[in-house]
Amino acid sequence: MEIRLNNFVPDSDVDGPGRRASVFVQGCSIRCDGCATPWMWDENAGKSVDADVFVERILNIHGIEGVTFLGGEPFDQSEAVSYVAKAVRKKGLSVVTFTGRTIENIQETGSITDVDLLKNTDLLIDGPFIKTLADDSRPWVGSSNQRYIFLSYRYKALEPLLSGIANKLEIRIFPDGRVFANGLILTDDLKKFVMKLIN
Repeated sequence: MEIRLNNFVPDSDVDGPGRRASVFVQGCSIRCDGCATPWMWDENAGKSVDADVFVERILNIHGIEGVTFLGGEPFDQSEAVSYVAKAVRKKGLSVVTFTGRTIENIQETGSITDVDLLKNTDLLIDGPFIKTLADDSRPWVGSSNQRYIFLSYRYKALEPLLSGIANKLEIRIFPDGRVFANGLILTDDLKKFVMKLIN
């Protein structure tokens, strides 16, 4: 079995609770207006990776508490994503999954593998990004309609603490000059940040 990826960040502090491996899947059938990552929409782009090899890579990362699946749309690859999620949870890591669908939609119309991914997720962040509801006043979400759904007790204690904690952004500059930004920030705030850097 293979999982199609756009990017993989083995040590992020911005895609869920604690230090996490962030798995950016390639392909999205939802394609929200104003999406921050439209280059992840094409299901034929990115690269395919053997799921078992990928699980071993994740399990060899020291000091992470979990894995976050985002992208792209993880539920477009629910069979492969749930396979990886189940394997890392068996080893004690937590799983956070982002989706542009709602949990109600997944439960009502979802396939067996969609439901399996829900079973192997500790924290689901659901709902499409809605540009007119853009809001970065809560961590890990981009619009006010998006919800935190605690599917296990692992992060339930965080629920009352999330309101009012702003999103964070990580910027990595590689030796070859590539720049990678990870996290959620509103476009206007990103423009202000870039202007500060260049002035």
